[in-house]
Amino acid sequence: MTTLWDTTGSAVVKALAAERRAAGALAFGLALTLVVVVDEQHVSQAESAATAAAAAHPCRLLIVVRRQIDSPHPRLDAEVSIGGRLGPGEAVVMRMSGRLALHAESVVLPLLAPDAPVVTWWYDAPPEKIAYDPLGVFADRRVTGTYAATDPVAALRQRAEDFVPGDTDLAWTRISGWRTLLAAAFDQVQASEAAGPATVVSEPGNPSACLFAGWLQARLQVPVTVTDAPGRKGIQGVRLAVGDGELELARTDSRSAGITRTGFPTRVLPLPERGLGDLLAEELRRLDDDVVYAEALSAWSHIPDLSRRPRHREHIWRDPALEHAAATSPAGAAGATRASGRPGAAPRSGATERPGTAGNDGAADRGKPTEHAEVAEHAGATPTAPPAAPTAPPAAS
Repeated sequence: MTTLWDTTGSAVVKALAAERRAAGALAFGLALTLVVVVDEQHVSQAESAATAAAAAHPCRLLIVVRRQIDSPHPRLDAEVSIGGRLGPGEAVVMRMSGRLALHAESVVLPLLAPDAPVVTWWYDAPPEKIAYDPLGVFADRRVTGTYAATDPVAALRQRAEDFVPGDTDLAWTRISGWRTLLAAAFDQVQASEAAGPATVVSEPGNPSACLFAGWLQARLQVPVTVTDAPGRKGIQGVRLAVGDGELELARTDSRSAGITRTGFPTRVLPLPERGLGDLLAEELRRLDDDVVYAEALSAWSHIPDLSRRPRHREHIWRDPALEHAAATSPAGAAGATRASGRPGAAPRSGATERPGTAGNDGAADRGKPTEHAEVAEHAGATPTAPPAAPTAPPAAS
């Protein structure tokens, strides 16, 4: 393992190459690059989940820890290892401070495994718009976790509004077992037995229950109601009318659930609660668009044709420092207006990072006298042209 303090992106690339040479037989083909975005408070949990997922899918693991964005001094600390505490694969943990945290892609892009898909996972609450984060714009798949949001259901609705094919959420992955058991129960349902209204029983504000209801509505074309079960954790069961009777799938304990149908004996089947690493590993099994998730999200949110949206996203530059200044003081609002070139400091859509903003050097912004000019440029400022030189009067004819 190599630890680099107050380093640059170029040094991290060289350290990873040196670790690969030193690993010898441990170096292997990579199926993908997994980029994990997390804050300092939850690094340990994110590392444990990512390590479990990387053990099932050989990948280059890049953990981006954004901290102290308002720090006046950009800084990059990195830990590079192969076959170390983060599993048998290649892993780089990067702690970014100051303005560098807003340009994390300048360090991450040179570290991506060549010719391999990129998956970005936000351990904490996802961004309001994924286009605000370039780490999500260049990814082939994007995994969010609405459970980490203050209001998970509102965060799930925002994910529907911001949806692009390739997006998914771990709230959807949590109900894979429920969907499998319920689909298997329909193997004994005759085609003549039409399904009726359904009810999902769950803890209040559970995004997985919302997606479960959307999936049932999309698959069976029946009305679905979500009922709260205060004091309980997770989904507790689902009931739906089938023919002249009722079909119910209800949890019996943390590891199993029972299937009951009118006129048939109850069957108890395994339905274990899975850890975060297992959920992430399941999402890494597929690198194509999850059309079924898009249909379930569309049915629940009543936003049509999510799966038909274009895949392309353009990076929208967003500077939290300018937004905070505009929100806290009139002087800050005026400064943000001057920096953005229009009132309100609204982010400029379609802004793209200039190649080599920090290049391979993650701390390239440090000490540059033009940093404020670069920030203004990314925020949409129009550079002020220098005063025109005086024009000499024409010569007398």
